[in-house]
Amino acid sequence: MTKLAIVIKQTRCIGCHTCSLACKMQNNVPDNMLWNRVLTEGADVLDGAVGTYPNLSRSYLPLACQHCENPACQKVCPTGATYKDALGRVEIDYDKCIGCRMCMAACPYNARTFNWNEPVRSTGFNYGDADVPVRIKGVMEKCTLCAERTDKGLQPMCVECCPADARIFGDLDDPESDVSQLLREDGCYQLLAEKQTNPQVHYIR
Repeated sequence: MTKLAIVIKQTRCIGCHTCSLACKMQNNVPDNMLWNRVLTEGADVLDGAVGTYPNLSRSYLPLACQHCENPACQKVCPTGATYKDALGRVEIDYDKCIGCRMCMAACPYNARTFNWNEPVRSTGFNYGDADVPVRIKGVMEKCTLCAERTDKGLQPMCVECCPADARIFGDLDDPESDVSQLLREDGCYQLLAEKQTNPQVHYIR
């Protein structure tokens, strides 16, 4: 069995947003939309700081679909458009999506976006991986864990492009994989663990 996962080392994240842009380009994500965001913890603005000058601190929280083992989004989808595949990824069948946005409401991580209008790209054309499906108006979108790449044994583009090596990708079912070994370290945690969704994205402070 294989269960794909990502571990994010927050102390290595420099808030450069390379992961966000790499994801956008790889997956043909429309203008004014991101699947992969980098939040500034404790601040209400991008790249803000916490504290009072001169005692300030700043930390970043990369956030996308958590590819939960117990996904709340899948439970509420009335058509089966949201599903969990054999590699542990939570995916969307765009042909089945009716745009009801139930999954968007159920996701505790605010990790989905919705095409309210026909997608617009400032380039005037589609870009990214030619194998990535083109989404239309009225469907949900989110991180797919770069299914078109990971199906070929490659890393997700956000992992591939991170200049600080803050992201580690691998198989949770392999006890010798880098992600499995990292999960045995102190300080490893899941976002909103109390929701019992059991994300396959883990963080290390």
